[in-house]
Amino acid sequence: MIDLHAHASSPEATRLAARMPGYAAQLTASAERYRDPHTAAHMARVQPEWDVLLSDVDARLAAMDAAGVELQVVSVNPGQYCHWAGEQEASVLIDAVNDDLAALVARRPDRFLALGAIALQHPVLAARQLDTVLDRRGFAGAQISTQAAGRDLSDPAFDVLWEVAQRRQAVLFVHPLSCPQLTGRLAPAYLNNVVGQPVETAIALSHLIFGGVLDRFPHLRFCLAHGGGYLPTYLGRSEHAYRVRPDSHTMRHPPRHYLRRMWFDLVVHSPQVARALIDVVGADRVVIGTDYPFDMGVEDPGALAGAVDGLTGGLLRDNARRLLARTSATNS
Repeated sequence: MIDLHAHASSPEATRLAARMPGYAAQLTASAERYRDPHTAAHMARVQPEWDVLLSDVDARLAAMDAAGVELQVVSVNPGQYCHWAGEQEASVLIDAVNDDLAALVARRPDRFLALGAIALQHPVLAARQLDTVLDRRGFAGAQISTQAAGRDLSDPAFDVLWEVAQRRQAVLFVHPLSCPQLTGRLAPAYLNNVVGQPVETAIALSHLIFGGVLDRFPHLRFCLAHGGGYLPTYLGRSEHAYRVRPDSHTMRHPPRHYLRRMWFDLVVHSPQVARALIDVVGADRVVIGTDYPFDMGVEDPGALAGAVDGLTGGLLRDNARRLLARTSATNS
């Protein structure tokens, strides 16, 4: 199996960020997300273990072997997005993240690929960083969040990034960091993750579709974390709005058309949800993900896939390879 959704940390970026003025705001935002006493206590227990697993290559390889994962496509822990950083700070932090990811890939290039980090809060800089990271050995694209600096992904400011991503056939792995506008309401019971992540992804996906991004850039290669959130399995409402609301008829095709042009990981925790996702996007558009090493991930992705008719290991491997494939023309 090829795991498209697995995380690593960048110790150097953490060290550098801790010396920057904006880092305190990041710590405050994290504490706010997990302020429920039960959540805070649990995080205090598990975070040290996660910190080890995010950086220990031998532990990572052992977990991959146990799960039947042949190749892991690694992206940074979303907690290290650092969208608060100014351009100069962001350049330093992104370089540190990508250097650490490159070092991980270099340890076992037969087992790892990377999705680099880019400073999404600075679209022009992010476009340059994406162009640069794609020239590094073992990098297939970039991981991005669902929003940055108050901009949704439909904002025209991101067109400069989409142009590079399309030209270079980069994989863009969309992974949220909770749902910032709902942090207070979702504080209990770890709901910032349980509910916030799929809500935020559904919002971002809707912006890409209804905002016309996929009409302007029809060959972008998006892969959505957590099965694309709530949108694919509640698509009927979006399809209905497209038909009956002139203010929702903002793109050339119905929403389903655009979902069939993306990829989605199977971090959905349920064969029923996986089947519903496949009914909408097709079996050729789903890939394995584990969300390693977090407890909201999938320890045995093969078991989940095996519970869904038609999802063979060969099909899932082929889907991932097709997503990751880039022609030599786009690499130059």
